[in-house]
Amino acid sequence: MTGYVLVADQGTTVLEADASGSASGLVHEGDFDLNKTPVVSWRWKVAAPIQNADNRVADREDSPARLVFFFGGQVDSLSIGDRAEMFAAHALGESLPYATLMYIWSNSAAPGTVIENPHSSRVQMIVVGNEVGKWQSLRRNVVADFEKVFHEKPGKLTGYGILTDTDNTGGVARAWYGDIRFSPQN
Repeated sequence: MTGYVLVADQGTTVLEADASGSASGLVHEGDFDLNKTPVVSWRWKVAAPIQNADNRVADREDSPARLVFFFGGQVDSLSIGDRAEMFAAHALGESLPYATLMYIWSNSAAPGTVIENPHSSRVQMIVVGNEVGKWQSLRRNVVADFEKVFHEKPGKLTGYGILTDTDNTGGVARAWYGDIRFSPQN
């Protein structure tokens, strides 16, 4: 399991994530109004790349830092394969979101690259960082990015969270996350 702990860094409190052959995240669930606050800003810092990680390849799909958004939507509009995947997960006691948008740190793809998750087309990743050892301040319009990668308007945002994972490569990762803020488009 990825460990998360609050630590002091440069006079502020941040969340440190440590993963060793593991994947687990922290999620904030709720009812979020992206019509009023479609822009997200956050900071993160990555200690080092994960050796052999490549989010385009199923057995190497790991990242030291991810910001993840979960969306509801019209399940009956999905392909039969996607609906079958959701039904199978439900039968196992799991609930899959209609769509998941991730902002990821990657050492194998350039910022701006859009990567379809190798396990599901309903998970799309946008590479936004690749710098090591320094804080990156990032800002994205979640609605615009969702429309770009899914070619439809987003449904209700049902949750968001962070994820540091090394379960596929068996590697190690350390990252730090600063505040995550939503704001109006300006």
